[in-house]
Amino acid sequence: MTDMDESKMTFEELLNRDGRLIYTNVGVSMMPLIREGKDVLIIEKCDAQKLKKYDVVLFKRENVKGRGEYVLHRILKVLPEGKYWIVGDNCTEGEIVKKNMILGILTGITRDKKATNLSGIKYRLYVSLWCAPYHLRFLVLRAKAFIKYAVGAVLYKLRIKK
Repeated sequence: MTDMDESKMTFEELLNRDGRLIYTNVGVSMMPLIREGKDVLIIEKCDAQKLKKYDVVLFKRENVKGRGEYVLHRILKVLPEGKYWIVGDNCTEGEIVKKNMILGILTGITRDKKATNLSGIKYRLYVSLWCAPYHLRFLVLRAKAFIKYAVGAVLYKLRIKK
């Protein structure tokens, strides 16, 4: 298979062929864990039945145009009937995802040529302090957005008066 053919393959096709996918993500929904366009991610094909709370999964969300979009977010709750409540680490809203939408699980992150240990103490501490207290994180992110808006509004009014 040529590089040209591979560049046209979907994530599903690559995962089915190789069992893994290596890429850099687009978007900020998983900050601060994953930096947009900078960190290299390893996603491996997985059994959606074996997923658990706090796993980071890649799934395909159907969008309005029916083409679908790939999303990498964290499971915050395992629901009955093969469903998961999933939220990005930098998001205030979650969504319910069915197991058949899940393509793979995050198994590795490389930042500045150094691998992040996803079972290490630093990562577990991050999950415990930032991901586990979802409602507290929600308040922090909302407060941050409000402060950013308020400061922007003040600066805008100051510029108008000059």
